[in-house]
Amino acid sequence: MATKTTIRKRFFALAAVTAIASLALTGCSSTETESSDLGELNVQFSWIKNAEFAGEYFADSNGYYSEAGFSSVNLIAGPTATTAVVLSGEALVGLSDPIAVTPVILEEGAPLKIIGATYQKNPFTILSLKDGGNIATAQDLIGKKIGVQAGGNETLFDALLAANGISQDQVTKVPVEYDPAPLVNGEVDGFLAYVTNESITVANLGFEVTNLLFADNGLPFVAEAFVVTQDSIDNNRAGLKAFLYATARGWKDAIADPNEGARLAVEVYGKDLGLDIGKEQQQSVAQNSLLVVTDETVANGLFTISEAMQASNIATLAAAGYNITADQLFDLSLLAEVYKEHPELLE
Repeated sequence: MATKTTIRKRFFALAAVTAIASLALTGCSSTETESSDLGELNVQFSWIKNAEFAGEYFADSNGYYSEAGFSSVNLIAGPTATTAVVLSGEALVGLSDPIAVTPVILEEGAPLKIIGATYQKNPFTILSLKDGGNIATAQDLIGKKIGVQAGGNETLFDALLAANGISQDQVTKVPVEYDPAPLVNGEVDGFLAYVTNESITVANLGFEVTNLLFADNGLPFVAEAFVVTQDSIDNNRAGLKAFLYATARGWKDAIADPNEGARLAVEVYGKDLGLDIGKEQQQSVAQNSLLVVTDETVANGLFTISEAMQASNIATLAAAGYNITADQLFDLSLLAEVYKEHPELLE
């Protein structure tokens, strides 16, 4: 991946001439926000450019990021080590989840925080075929061969085992990539997947599937969380708030028109991936209803992580062996300011 000019560096380079604009943005009006020059916006995705990031596509294509003050936008495809990209300064914001971020904070002392989350519910699942592994309960994992991707997904799977009192020697982990072919071919009994992605793909092949949802089996944490550095919070608060504001606008559009979100993925942002429009439409609809829109987001705004939800995430992490406080992991103050300054986002 080519190194790009970071927003943090641009912020300091332009500090002398943009101080007034930045203070005006923090102050509150959308007109003032649009007059700011926040430079380049780099966002690191957790996955390929499919419908998973429909809101970001709308925010970019409808000009919301430019209206918020960014001169250019780079939406960077994953999968990759998102936390490393954010820490390096190559992206202002990276999309990840608490189970991937927490070990980096605790074990490496990384100054990272989560400032909001698109998915209010953990989308991960152990996908199996009903006439194959048929893994319907956590205890069904025992004695099975499970396809697990290296990196954050392996950490996640280990946490699932720990949360359910299953030792790692009771399950055979098989290294796989992200293509569920090993499951379809019978090489593994289960496959670590997204319920809104690979599960749909396999079902569309004509297989009856079983999903063991992490959210219902001890790991009810948020996902597609916005991960940033403490330095950005301290020194580029205007940029982060502009990102949240524009992205919330984009996701409001994605919720209102899931088919257009799918089209943007297939024909524009992921046009070189050979995505299937039918499957992307299914994913777009499913993620909106299952993961993005909840009673809390309807009441308090998209990306909300309430105190109760934060506590649930912290308890989940503790069950997986990671002891961290909510203050160490989350900072929702920027999102609160965005909604105070832009109450129309709640309409």
